[in-house]
Amino acid sequence: MAWGSLVLAGLFEMFGVAMINKLHKDRSWQAFVLLIGGFGASFIFLAYAMETLPMGTAYAVWTGIGASGGAILGMILYGESKNWRRILFIAMVLGAAIGLKLIS
Repeated sequence: MAWGSLVLAGLFEMFGVAMINKLHKDRSWQAFVLLIGGFGASFIFLAYAMETLPMGTAYAVWTGIGASGGAILGMILYGESKNWRRILFIAMVLGAAIGLKLIS
């Protein structure tokens, strides 16, 4: 259950980052509310996961999901570079997060 919560926390982190970009473009109160909701849910699920998982592992996996997910969303939704080196390093971040899961 803790790992599922941690993945959800990372997905909400990605959503929050996407809403930052939307807020910069739209300047709407809806984007602001979604941003706060996304990051709020992310922290709630992270806190729940950290009741069971070690802090260092949980934070590293959460950060990895959020950072790599944000980069992937940028490539898919906003036309950011899809350079093979960028994809390689995103894969390395995700691989490290998976490695932490396997040894925890």
